[in-house]
Amino acid sequence: MPFSVASEAPGQADVVRLIEALDAYQRPLCPPQSHHGIDIGELARPNVIFAVARDGTGAAIGCGAVVLGAGFGELKRMFVVPECRGRGVAKELLTFLEDQAAAAGCPQLMLETGVRQAEALAFYAGAGYLSCAPFGAYTLDPHSAYLSKPLARSCPAGVGGCTQSGMSR
Repeated sequence: MPFSVASEAPGQADVVRLIEALDAYQRPLCPPQSHHGIDIGELARPNVIFAVARDGTGAAIGCGAVVLGAGFGELKRMFVVPECRGRGVAKELLTFLEDQAAAAGCPQLMLETGVRQAEALAFYAGAGYLSCAPFGAYTLDPHSAYLSKPLARSCPAGVGGCTQSGMSR
């Protein structure tokens, strides 16, 4: 199945449907106070890298974002429609976002995901993300897992408690 990944605006109708499908999937997995998705308006801010995967017909089949902040970027809204999973779409989306974030000078990506999302946890572990402490405005939550991955050679001290071998803590 051919597909492509590119930076796009998040407010497109087919992309909004992806975000709605992601929310519908995540809602039953954790209580409302543990749901940390961001809305379309926030995804359109200048400090956000937003990417869409499209199949050969141009249909939106996946999306993801990096919110660039001081010292790290936060990976948000990663989603691939169920019928396209297992075909490398998520990997290409993640690689695209990591490359774009690194090109923007971001030293490290962080993310929060639900502890009941075993597929997501396995995917991120396979991509080199390691468990870390809550970061930014997050606090310890039994429904959340916090992960990080340095994009640069060194991990900034005090950013999310980087635990990668050979990196500073």
